[in-house]
Amino acid sequence: MAKYMIIDGIRADFDEEKNILQVINSIGIHVPTLCYYSDLSIYGACRMCMVEDERGNLIASCSTPPKDRMVIKTNTPRLQHHRKMILELLLASHCRDCTICEKNETCRLQELASRLGLTEVRFPNTRKPQPIDDSSPSIIRDPSKCILCGDCVRVCNEVQHVGAIDFAERGADAVVTPAFGKKMAETNCVNCGQCAAVCPTAAIRIQTCKSKVWRELYDPKKRVVAQVAPAVRVALGEAFGLEPGEDSIGKIFTAIRMLGFDAVFDTCVGADLTIMEEAKELAEKLESGDDRFPLFTSCCPAWIRYAEKHHPEMLPYISTCKSPMEMFGTILREHYRKADAEEGRHTISVAIMPCVAKKMEAGREEFIRDGVPDVDYVITTKELISMIRESGIQFDQIDPEAPDMPFSISSGAGVIFGVTGGVTEAALRRLVKEKSTQTLRDIKFSGIRGMDGIKAAEMELDGRTVRIAVVSGLGNADNLIEKLKSGEEHFDFVEVMACPYGCIAGAGQPFCHKVDKKERLRGMYKADNAAPIKRSEENPVVYNLYHGGILEGREHELLHVHYKGAERA
Repeated sequence: MAKYMIIDGIRADFDEEKNILQVINSIGIHVPTLCYYSDLSIYGACRMCMVEDERGNLIASCSTPPKDRMVIKTNTPRLQHHRKMILELLLASHCRDCTICEKNETCRLQELASRLGLTEVRFPNTRKPQPIDDSSPSIIRDPSKCILCGDCVRVCNEVQHVGAIDFAERGADAVVTPAFGKKMAETNCVNCGQCAAVCPTAAIRIQTCKSKVWRELYDPKKRVVAQVAPAVRVALGEAFGLEPGEDSIGKIFTAIRMLGFDAVFDTCVGADLTIMEEAKELAEKLESGDDRFPLFTSCCPAWIRYAEKHHPEMLPYISTCKSPMEMFGTILREHYRKADAEEGRHTISVAIMPCVAKKMEAGREEFIRDGVPDVDYVITTKELISMIRESGIQFDQIDPEAPDMPFSISSGAGVIFGVTGGVTEAALRRLVKEKSTQTLRDIKFSGIRGMDGIKAAEMELDGRTVRIAVVSGLGNADNLIEKLKSGEEHFDFVEVMACPYGCIAGAGQPFCHKVDKKERLRGMYKADNAAPIKRSEENPVVYNLYHGGILEGREHELLHVHYKGAERA
């Protein structure tokens, strides 16, 4: 017999819902929340989600399990007063510069104040001013906008296992801060930015370099070129009314040119290069018989930083390949070197990424050659959205265009780098000898696709069974590494993405709920399905780079990197 609740007089059947809030949402009622996030543990700090039971008791819907035949109300005079009072008290100690705040119009606190009709705050702001921490290359902490919801603390500790921030002090003096009052740059922060992704206000936000990029675009002596990461195509359009997951890469190319960029390219070309080199490394590893630890992927800079800080013993087993962004940045720098000298111009390389850790990666000394970084600036999907809006471009109305020559062709294998499992699938397409459509289907259904945090699969390569793991979320990576070290698990190849679900959910992307991430994932695979070239080695651009092009005889010099402490024992 089905279990049910009575919510505002409406029967609501439930089965596996963990709390009353989920049951309420299932019948189309949206109870206000500030600290609730479905992928994190229940915290119950904000008390915005309170509901009233049939005896008049107020209960937190996020932390209360549903009971059969339970009767509750979500909208009463008492609840309205309660919610407005909470918001008013939060705003009383909150920065109110909403019009110039980065989260203006996307702030949860602002949204709820508007929804509940809060038009005044009767209490003075007695909170002492606190300095802004902008020491990190990727994020900024502004304690004056913190509402102590704890979302950032929980994602950093529970999901990422980093623990760079936590609560300190008590009562009215409580703050979210790194230990001992350190700056973010002095902590073990890996720059993944997931804290900024879940922050409902702008207490933690992304470092921006928009003004610097605008300045370069306005300089006639500069040639400004852009590369666009694969995952950007299925997220940017959401900000302009397109359906979640819709591939808008053609419109993105158009918009970037309208902003004043001299040329625009697809980072999928860099992803194809990564596969050529990383698949070669995997083949060499399998041939060598070294099976102490798997070969780990190297595309994600937050994962690299996590390994450096938390598992330095794994560094020797991480691929020496640069990330697709850095590989393509190197190629672009080499491509324009002669033209710069002849024309007396300087090429500025801008990467548009779903990832905030890429800002940190671009500044690493390993990617600066002769004092010049291969990528000058990294702007996120959200920063590009802001620039498009600033310029007045009607994104939904512009026609799509193609990327510039000579790097205008990429493969479907490069596109799927933006989803968890995509790097692995692209590598398998490269390594399998049988290149039939059926083989592509076999790889597709091998178990490496999907949104699970840890996926395992086996494939036959040259008569050998190869064990593969696909991990997204650094907490999952941490758990897997411990099992590898203890001997509980064994894999030959492990793909790691710091952000849960991969780059489609990077902290530089427009914020979305899990259902929208599924749409983004579907959008990436649709783009792969539509790609005429499915494998990286079939890309003529890649072939030309290796044969008579920039990479001939220089692939190791230009496409590989050596991180400190990465010498194999």
